[in-house]
Amino acid sequence: MDFELSSEQKDIRQAAREFALGELKDIAGSCDQNETFPSELIKKAGELGFLGVFIDEAYGGAGLGFLEHAIILEEFWRVDPGLGQQLCSVSFGAEEFLLFGTEEQKEKFLPPVAEGKSIMGFAITEPDAGSDTLSASTAAVLEGDEYRINGNKVMIGNGSEGNFILVFCLTDPEEKRRSRRHSIIIVETDRPGYEADPLHGKMGLRASNTANIFLSDVRVPKENLVGKRGNGFSQLMAFFDRSRAYVAAHGVGLSQGALDQAIDHIRSREQFGRKLGSFQSTQFKIADMATKIELARTLAHKACTLLDQGKGDTDITAMAKMYSARTAVEVVDEALQLHGGYGYFNEQDIERFYRAAKVLEIYEGAKEVEKMIIGRNTIGKL
Repeated sequence: MDFELSSEQKDIRQAAREFALGELKDIAGSCDQNETFPSELIKKAGELGFLGVFIDEAYGGAGLGFLEHAIILEEFWRVDPGLGQQLCSVSFGAEEFLLFGTEEQKEKFLPPVAEGKSIMGFAITEPDAGSDTLSASTAAVLEGDEYRINGNKVMIGNGSEGNFILVFCLTDPEEKRRSRRHSIIIVETDRPGYEADPLHGKMGLRASNTANIFLSDVRVPKENLVGKRGNGFSQLMAFFDRSRAYVAAHGVGLSQGALDQAIDHIRSREQFGRKLGSFQSTQFKIADMATKIELARTLAHKACTLLDQGKGDTDITAMAKMYSARTAVEVVDEALQLHGGYGYFNEQDIERFYRAAKVLEIYEGAKEVEKMIIGRNTIGKL
């Protein structure tokens, strides 16, 4: 068992760190306040090979693994969660093509994503179907050689910025097994009937695009079906078993960034004639924060490594995602506490990090869902 990154992985981490510091840090605050994202960043990231690095070389990607993807995202989130999220979301759902797509679909849709020339998204959540994905009612009816899609998706990443969106649709409502009623279909966002309403006023991650999607008689060719009809739920679970592993790295990166800021503050700030960092109580806080981060990072790296070895473990991935999200919430809370009143104003980056942390316990599987997965599998069938 080797916990050391390879020299190549260390180089990737350093390159991602330099990119984040050079391209994200200075604009992070204004992008958050204005709820904007400079599109040229995606092009730069694509040119440097930072987008969807798990995509095979044959389809324009770097041909690396989920561990390398996680390493990159940790460094992005360490500098800014909002911009880091947007750069991650460019390839969000690409796994569906790699696992279940046809050769034609892979060749058409994946290279532009990896190169930063196209943005995708994955529309799953609905007003009455959040964690309960099997209640999704957006319907796709096959009529001749086309699917006609009607429905509403909410809180969708890149909903109003993406070039195409994967849509989790109800295709077989009469199927007795609920798990065999849905399919995943590609919808290009320039098709008639596709509308998106950008959402504003998010608590955090304001630089990333989120929108509500409305599909009104949107027609797509039947060739836009990804994988098998009626197999959408199992395909979706296969995606979550991968995405949650590197979303765990989001929590690690946010936590590390919060710890970095706390350390900078306590090294310079004085109270009672002493540096804050010299107080034992402060040192104890830092020790607890650093330990939690290291544990979260180890779990996240294990989850990604198992995936890269073809031994993906749903429980380990759920543990990594749940624990890293909780760590982010706890660490950023302590980091802001160490900043005192200064941390309560947006002149300090820690305020932005604090707002961003909570969503990690909600999206990509709420913490209750992760606990349910872990609990059920640990106890076994009753």
